[in-house]
Amino acid sequence: MRNNWIGVILIATFIAGCAGKEEKKETTEVVEVPVIQLQYSDTSLQQNYVADIQAIKNVEIRARVNGFIEKIYVDEGRPVRKGQLLFQLSNKEFINDLNKAKANMQSAKAAARIAELEMERVKVLVDKKVIVKSELDLAEARVADAIAKVAEAQTAIADAETKISYLSVRSPFSGVIDRIPMKMGSVVDDGNLLTTISDNGEMYAYFNVSENEYLQHQKTAGGKLSENEAAALILSDGTSYPFKGKIETQEAEFSENTGSIAFRAKFPNPKNMLKHGSSGKIQLVSNLEDKLLVPQKSVLEIQDKSFVFVLGENNKVKMQSFTPQLRISEYYVVQSGLNAGDKIVYEGVQNIRDGAEIKPRIQSTGLVVVK
Repeated sequence: MRNNWIGVILIATFIAGCAGKEEKKETTEVVEVPVIQLQYSDTSLQQNYVADIQAIKNVEIRARVNGFIEKIYVDEGRPVRKGQLLFQLSNKEFINDLNKAKANMQSAKAAARIAELEMERVKVLVDKKVIVKSELDLAEARVADAIAKVAEAQTAIADAETKISYLSVRSPFSGVIDRIPMKMGSVVDDGNLLTTISDNGEMYAYFNVSENEYLQHQKTAGGKLSENEAAALILSDGTSYPFKGKIETQEAEFSENTGSIAFRAKFPNPKNMLKHGSSGKIQLVSNLEDKLLVPQKSVLEIQDKSFVFVLGENNKVKMQSFTPQLRISEYYVVQSGLNAGDKIVYEGVQNIRDGAEIKPRIQSTGLVVVK
């Protein structure tokens, strides 16, 4: 019986020893982790911004008087020249108003002439002291009133002629006609939309940049958000617009609602590819020379500080803080805290602890040039 108990104890001890070895082996297992080596490089990083593309001139042509469309001289989508007749409206009341104003003018002129003759007659009588001077003052007042009525009649004629001129609707500049919603014979009121004209020879592209991105661009060599800097345009289908543009101007302040500032770039449009209201993206390139770039996936951010795991002796990692100069695309540009030749953990940093031993797997494609 005693021998049986001894056998049981030995077996239990053996099993416990094996379990301990398995547990120890499990806790000391070295995990394979991708690692990259930092090096100075020249690279180009690109950022895209949603663009609102507008024609340099895009004007609504509206009726300025009441009437009906007597004739349409253009077709939708066709080019027109500055001063070209587009619509002819009709309103016979304006002709009647002009004739009436001209008749009133003749009457006012006749009345003024009569008043002047009467004033001359009164003046002679006053000089002869036949009548008192107050009669001359009255005659002069009548002349002044008659002259005022002549001026009033002239204004009425000018007003009637202006309204008649509005019946002939002409193009304010050379461009392309848009849709014509009202057809020949339609009755129009003052302010009704007749069509829209766009000058598509050159196009504006408006885009918004956040304050942080604005500062990042200004910190790069040359700063790519200054006037006369080149800009590329990506069309809605993902292809590149064949002509380069230039940044022309920017707003004076950041928007309180969005925290961004608007820029305007101008692009040539010789093939009329771009249309008013088109969509696309402005692409800005930042050239970086002799910079250390750290992928964002390699970085731990703790309390506004940036950390990476640097590979040290015996394949043990050490948490190292560094100061980013800026962040562009998927990378941090290092300002201080890291050096060329440092090997850092490429990804999976959330699962690593400071001082842990790893099995490094060198990544040759850890740092890529974004093009």
